[in-house]
Parts: sequence; C-alpha cells; structure tokens
Amino acid sequence: MRRAKGIETGVEIPESIAQPRSRALHRLPARAVQTITAVGKHADGGGLYLIVTQSGSKNWIFRYSLDGRSREAGLGSARDVSLADARTKAAEHRALIARRIDPLSVRSTIAPIFAQVADDYIRDQAPRWRDPKAVRDWTNSLRVHALALLAMPVDAIEVSDVLALLRPLWQTKPEIASKVRGRIERVLDAAVVLGHRKDNPARWKGGLALVLPPPKRLVRGHHAALPYEQAPAFIAALRERSADSARLLEFLILTAARSGEARGARWSEISFADAVWTIPAERMKAEKEHRVPLVRRALEILAGQKEAQKGQRPTDLVFPNEYGREPSVNVFNALFRRQKIAGITTHGFRSTFRDWAGNETEHAREIIEGALAHAVGDATERAYRRSDALERRRKLMEAWAAYLEAGASDDTKASAKAPEQEISGQSESAV
Repeated sequence: MRRAKGIETGVEIPESIAQPRSRALHRLPARAVQTITAVGKHADGGGLYLIVTQSGSKNWIFRYSLDGRSREAGLGSARDVSLADARTKAAEHRALIARRIDPLSVRSTIAPIFAQVADDYIRDQAPRWRDPKAVRDWTNSLRVHALALLAMPVDAIEVSDVLALLRPLWQTKPEIASKVRGRIERVLDAAVVLGHRKDNPARWKGGLALVLPPPKRLVRGHHAALPYEQAPAFIAALRERSADSARLLEFLILTAARSGEARGARWSEISFADAVWTIPAERMKAEKEHRVPLVRRALEILAGQKEAQKGQRPTDLVFPNEYGREPSVNVFNALFRRQKIAGITTHGFRSTFRDWAGNETEHAREIIEGALAHAVGDATERAYRRSDALERRRKLMEAWAAYLEAGASDDTKASAKAPEQEISGQSESAV
C-alpha cells in the first residue's frame, strides 16, 4: 500500500491502482451515478473513481502515478459527465501516461481538482512562510475543514459548496472558519490566475460578506489579558512552580516578548555581558531585528537554564522541551489551569505590560511601543530614527520588573513614574 501525500483526498490507494492495469477496468455498474450515495471514493478501475462528498455532490477523478509521484486529475462533475464519458477520458489519460506524458501538463479544458491546486499552492508559497509549521497547518486545515471540496474540479465549485463548509463553523468556531475561508479563497485565486475559472466563490468582499456576519462580530478583537494590578501576585504564584514552562512564562512576561519569540529563544541570541537578547529578523513578526534589554531577574532565569542544561544533550534552545525541541504553543495552558486563572492568553501579557506602562509610568509612547517591537510613526519618520533607544527601554523594563517584584506599592509606582527626561536632576544626555 502507498499513501497519497499532500492534501489530495486523504484515501490510501493500492499500488495496483496507482499504476492502473486493464484487467481492473469497468467495475462500476451502469447506473452507478444514480444509485451510489455512500460518501467516499468508488473505484471503476484503471485509476477512475467516482467521488461522493458529504454534501451529496458527485465528481470523477483519475488517480495515477508518474515518475514516483501520485497525482489526481479531475474529470468533471458526474452531473455533466456520464460514466461512459468518464471512462473515455480516463482511457485518454492512460494513453498519455503510457507515453510518459503527465495528463495535467497537457493543455485541455479539464480543470484540476481543488486538492491538486491546493497542494501546488502550498508548495509554491512555503518558501515565503516564516513559520515552519505553516505547511502542516494549511494542509491539515484544508484536509479537515474543506474535505468536501478536495475531489471537486476547481471550476465546479460554487458559492453553495463553500457555504456548506463554513456555516457549521461560522458561529461555533468563528476563528477557524474565518481562517479556512481565507485559505480556500487563496487557493481559488490561484485557480483563477491559472485560467481554471473566472471568479472566486470564496471571496469575502462583495461575496460571502453579503450572506455571513463579519468575523469581528463573532470574536473578540484583542487577546484576553490579566489586569496589571494582578500581575505581581501572578508572578509570585508562578515562582512557586518548578516546571521549566513557569520559568519560560516569567521570562516572556519580563521581556514583553511574543510567545513564539520566547519559546524559540536561542543561546546564540543571548549576551550575558551586555544583558541583551537579540532576536534575528527572521524570527520577528515585523521581519526586523529586535534587541531586548535583560533585567536582573531575566538574567537569573537564563543562568538557571544554563546550569540545568549541563550534562544534557547540547542544544541552542534556551527553553527546550523534554524532547529537546521548541515547546508547543500550548505549553502555558496547564500553568493557567493550575493557578485557576481562566480567560487569559499568553499574548495578553503584552497588553498587561502596555496597560501598566501607559497608566503607571511617564515613559514616552515610542519607548513603550519599542519595547513591544511595534513600529511607531510613518516610514519617513522611522527612516530618520536610527537608534533603537535600548538604554531608555532598559529603564522601562527595570521599572516593570520592580513592579512585578514588589507589587503595586506606592514606592514602586513612584519609581516607575520617574520622568525619562530628568532623572535625579540629570538630563537624558547625561544618563
């Protein structure tokens, strides 16, 4: 048995079918299109299949293998293509394969199936995606949530087919539904560019937006955040946990970093001498290098990690999981459950920091946004701003660490509110 790779239809195909033999031809009854209703793949032999989807649509595909690669070619909807015509088209494809010609490479009026266009799109776009898990996420989401479209020729997909997929998810899992819709739209956009169809039934503006409620009305626009007044108590409770994930989360909070940036932190990015963590552009959302000032407690956490890794398998990861790999995005969920805190997200701690800095300090807005690696001002203004204000941001992060350490006492608030322009009577240039 050989497994079909990529998205395709997710069904195992025996080697004898992947390379069709004449003795297996014409297995379906003459009235197969009318009588077969079971969802799945029904073989006629010689690589020809009748696909019945959950929505009840029926399509013909031709499954074959050439040069060690399994492929599927759509032969049209069973509504328009009879069993006899489908067999004729399959025979034409087998004749091409016998001459070592890929049927999909021959210019014809037959459109490829959605799965094939999706596989090609993902393969072509993968080099542009920073997240190494993007290919897997795209493939899995389309295989699971766009199953009914996979075997359909792209020129046969209609708005009703897309809506049949999305409506069950739109109210219950709006974020997933919105993401799946966007991915279907991009695959069908590729089909339009390739000349396989003239419009896009998954288009939002001027299309599905007229029949589905806007996603922003279904989900919250911001990540759920812990009120900053509760942050010191949260840190105190976090330090009672011995798990590496607790140290990772505290490091993330102290640096106001994004989850992926902290989980993927490398020793090669850390300078103990300068107390700086330099995150390379390829790991940053804005694709620009970002220097993070490290406060005393953050350095203590790093030193503890360095000590704990002595005698273990060498790794450049600062916070590897038990398998030596980067921790999962869900690594913090157990911590939230153990501390009996519901309704917050890891990313929300950046909002916690932003709220504290804006309400409890007098640091300039560009310094606060810089600590979050946010761009401030227009392109021209940013071009003239050569410095990343590292030392000014260090003062802000030290005040944040002091707040978390001591709690929201009057002394801590007063220290945090010290103006940047004048500290102990000195000007900024003298500090």
